[in-house]
Amino acid sequence: MAVYTDIGAEAMARIIAAFDVGALVSAKGIAEGVSNSNWLIETEGKDSGPSRFILTMYESRVDVDDLPFFLGLLDHLAARGCPVPRTIHDRENRAFRTYGGKALALIEFLPGVSVSEPTPGQARAVGAALASIHLAAGFPASRANGMDLAAWRRLLGDCGEDGLAAIHPELGRIVTAELALLSARWPAGLPRGVIHADLFPDNVLMRGEDVAGLIDFYFACNDLLAYDVAVTHAAWCFSGDGARFDPALSRALLGGYENVRPLADAERRELPVLARGAAMRFIATRAYDWLHTPSDALVTPKDPMAFARRLAFYADPANAGLFELR
Repeated sequence: MAVYTDIGAEAMARIIAAFDVGALVSAKGIAEGVSNSNWLIETEGKDSGPSRFILTMYESRVDVDDLPFFLGLLDHLAARGCPVPRTIHDRENRAFRTYGGKALALIEFLPGVSVSEPTPGQARAVGAALASIHLAAGFPASRANGMDLAAWRRLLGDCGEDGLAAIHPELGRIVTAELALLSARWPAGLPRGVIHADLFPDNVLMRGEDVAGLIDFYFACNDLLAYDVAVTHAAWCFSGDGARFDPALSRALLGGYENVRPLADAERRELPVLARGAAMRFIATRAYDWLHTPSDALVTPKDPMAFARRLAFYADPANAGLFELR
């Protein structure tokens, strides 16, 4: 259960009463999520408004100073018709409050399910939804990408040669060679904007083949739009272990995106390198977690080799034409 802080019934009722959403009916802990505590909240409703919400308490990885960016971005995107949940502001118009020294926010509940085996139709819808947030310009705040190439280098350096070898005998060699290539070839001058940066299937709520909501914007930042396409491609177009690439999902995802926002020629040319960078980003964080997560932790670390296999696919010259216009 991803509820790390216990909130009693009376305290929970006081928290919800600070928002103009009606009296608390129930609060149920949500098992999903690895960094924060989450509850599904039901209230009596207010003036025919919504009566179901997600309450999130930010436990560790999210810097409170970043919350105005994350929560403000949700409101900005929702106001422009993007499929994201709105932030519910409290009676004093604050986007988040504190309890026990920790920040918490009430977010609109969006019905839908996360899929583990997406269809091409779902991938197409996700591509279109991603493009819609890239086109929703005008958000006044900005945030640097805290998981950029320099961060990958630091995380992998903290793993050490022996640590990487313990994960897989070839991982250290792969990382050394790839970081050198990415440092030399990482593109500049491509279109930039606010990106999600972590759009895995479990961060998308589907209703059939329609996107009901894009959620968990806690890695959102300003960076290359095409890099966000590459991250989403790596997340959606392979089996979980990275051993199998699905060309139908790839065509659908890219086609859905370009139906809304066509890629510039320069972006398309750089997608192979950006995809290798996307794979390296998750190798770095997964390798670090694999070696540094305590054995008694509630969260099971994910296999970094699943993204080493994706990296090998993207680096294979036989797949050089993967992102060409079809």
